[in-house]
Amino acid sequence: MSTAVRRITPRGNGLAAGAREIWEYRELLYLLTWRDIRVRYTQTVLGAAWAILQPVALMLLFTAFFGRVAKLDSNGLPYYMFAYAALVPWQLFASSVASATESIVVNERVITKVYFPRVLLPLAAVLAAVLDFLIAFVLLVVMIALAGITPSASLVLLPVFIVLALAASAGVGIWVAALNAEFRDVRYVTPFLLQALLFATPVVFSSFSLPPSWQKVLALNPMTAVVEGFRWTLLGGSAVAPAAILLSAFVSALLVVTGLSYFARVDDRIADVV
Repeated sequence: MSTAVRRITPRGNGLAAGAREIWEYRELLYLLTWRDIRVRYTQTVLGAAWAILQPVALMLLFTAFFGRVAKLDSNGLPYYMFAYAALVPWQLFASSVASATESIVVNERVITKVYFPRVLLPLAAVLAAVLDFLIAFVLLVVMIALAGITPSASLVLLPVFIVLALAASAGVGIWVAALNAEFRDVRYVTPFLLQALLFATPVVFSSFSLPPSWQKVLALNPMTAVVEGFRWTLLGGSAVAPAAILLSAFVSALLVVTGLSYFARVDDRIADVV
């Protein structure tokens, strides 16, 4: 008696084919995301409290050194609010990229046994970081309420900056996940680059305090508009120029498209190199 064999293979190496596969496997993406969330807090004493402790610790550190000692300009806002409003989206980006870097390698056993779109792994790492973001964001809302700050009508643009943060995180996360699968040095380089990028992003300072020429350079970093956008929509102050938002959207989209294209090219050999 013959047995029917079904072969599961990629639909192709094109970007469109990869996008279709992501949509078709969306339920698996949900399951991988939920698994990553559970693993993140397994056997931890403080659990989800780490989502608040990390940005709060950085906020206190930055307030002490950059707010009181260096006395950096904070657009007339209390420096702790100025810093924390920027740290909330930054932590989403940094946590996503750090988790995505190892997402392929740590799932070696699954990858070598069954086919599925491997790009779901870094995407799940990004989506899993959203929970930490939401917890930290709730604390930010409480801080705004206690400070008596009333957001302006620009608050309606906040979802735009959240989407930009997720797009930038996904784009960079897909790139580093694919690169780390082939070159394990990436896992050592990524933390250093994230630390350097933190100070190249207006988290501890305001980009509006810099000369216009430097503002244009910083605008190439997609997280610049995101960080300044969070401050503007939630705390008031200097508005983010539409050109800066569009540039952030363009760079983020470019990162996603090129990341997916590169991932599609290396996907066939990932199972052999992990």
